[in-house]
Amino acid sequence: MANERVKLSESSVDRLSTACIAAGFIAPTVSLANGQIAIALSMPLAFSTATWLLTALALHFAARRILGKLQP
Repeated sequence: MANERVKLSESSVDRLSTACIAAGFIAPTVSLANGQIAIALSMPLAFSTATWLLTALALHFAARRILGKLQP
């Protein structure tokens, strides 16, 4: 039962990291490709994208750490 709770927690955190990638990288990339975002905003956009990607990376490693708590 405890292992299932650990897996559920890990899955939730990993899905959150995937959402961060979608919000911070995929959406701006598509917007840039469609011309919806002006190139003049590229520095704040780059900072925001980097922040989202680092957050996603941190959440992914947190999920891996949670998964390490599985009992044999």
